[in-house]
Amino acid sequence: MNAMAKPDSDGLPALSEAQLEIMHIAWDSPEVTVTDVWSVLSKRRSVARNTVLTLMDRLEKKGWLTRRADGQTHYYAAAVPRKSTLGTVVHRLVDAAFAGSAEALVLALLEGRGVSDDEAKRIRKLIDEARTRGKKS
Repeated sequence: MNAMAKPDSDGLPALSEAQLEIMHIAWDSPEVTVTDVWSVLSKRRSVARNTVLTLMDRLEKKGWLTRRADGQTHYYAAAVPRKSTLGTVVHRLVDAAFAGSAEALVLALLEGRGVSDDEAKRIRKLIDEARTRGKKS
């Protein structure tokens, strides 16, 4: 999937996979610099620092990141929470790739990647909690 979903409530442009990867790094810290992000990404694959700078600049202009300057250093922070963004990404993925079926998504995950015993326990707990919340509504 090339373009990832945007939070409907914020009306922000969709995130590419590379931009979403940067957002994960930004969500993990209160503030990051281009060098911080480049250091993380360059451990995973070859990427030019200027590419990271360009992507982060675009994310700031689109409203995904905020930027503040302290001398020559620019600090970036996520402007949109991870949870709402990923919820929308998953919702759109289920709609687009699985014809709206959460069951098909879970089946593809289980058949393709599998889950550990610990993941299965946590998933069961989340399902039970969701069912309990659903009964209260």
